[in-house]
Amino acid sequence: MRRLTALLGLLSLLLGLAACGDSSGDSTSTDSSSSADGGLGAVTVKGDFGKAPDVTWNGVVDTTTLDSLTLVEGDGEKVVEGDQALVNVWIGNGFSKEEAYSSYAQGKPEAVPVTSDLSKAIYTGIADHTVGSRVLVVAPPADAFGDQGNPNLKIGNSDDVVFVVDVMEKVLSEPQGAAQTPPASAPQLVEKDGVPTGFDFSKSPKAPPTKLQVITLIKGTGDPVAKGDQTVMNYLGETYGADTVFDQSFGKQPFSTAIGTGAVIKGWDQGLVGVPVGSRVLLVIPPGLAYGAQGQGSIKPNSTLVFVVDVLAAY
Repeated sequence: MRRLTALLGLLSLLLGLAACGDSSGDSTSTDSSSSADGGLGAVTVKGDFGKAPDVTWNGVVDTTTLDSLTLVEGDGEKVVEGDQALVNVWIGNGFSKEEAYSSYAQGKPEAVPVTSDLSKAIYTGIADHTVGSRVLVVAPPADAFGDQGNPNLKIGNSDDVVFVVDVMEKVLSEPQGAAQTPPASAPQLVEKDGVPTGFDFSKSPKAPPTKLQVITLIKGTGDPVAKGDQTVMNYLGETYGADTVFDQSFGKQPFSTAIGTGAVIKGWDQGLVGVPVGSRVLLVIPPGLAYGAQGQGSIKPNSTLVFVVDVLAAY
């Protein structure tokens, strides 16, 4: 399938620095305050979780240590190392006292993998916090964007940075829902230790179907994928009747892409709209909705493709 960058926008601003360390401080107030001049005390944050924060600058941020304060303690599941979370992030330049970036303007959060690839400041704002939490993080340059700063955000390499992070949702790690019985003639999913590894076509017709088939294996309980949604998923693909996987994401970071916008092949765009989050589906995709007479890489021309797709989040 034609892939986009795994995660877009916000994540591209946050990757690149080693991340380790834990958040500190604990408060259920939506109003930040601190006596630490130049650090947390340099800003006051008000506003409701999930909405753009109202940030007041009390002075220039000038700190040598990373510090954080939980403004709202969520009552959802804890997000830990190795998870993915849907987050909203506000970023401010602590020297110029100006907003540098806000994902709230986009109207939807973004999926961020909680790994050591994240900026230490962002990692601190997400890891070990519960869904529903708002976290204020004040960081010196080394813990924000490093020696290079972030020219795209007009943040210099000596500017301290303020982050407000809302942990909106935890991305599922596997399907959640009720198992469904597929047709006997459908390709049979092969698994090892519960992880898809391929398909068994021995009970399927030799001639592949000519129309798109969407076969539900697990019916999720989440909201259905809507046209235009950014969707997080795991997948595995083979050509119909083959015994070799040509692409997969299981055992890696889940794949994120928009659905219904032409970012992926037509079989995905058409087959995944309406599928509830938490579902596992088989997509049997004829050539006209895949790569047609041109083929793609190891996929031969006029190939019918078979995918198993776990829909883990849509937003």
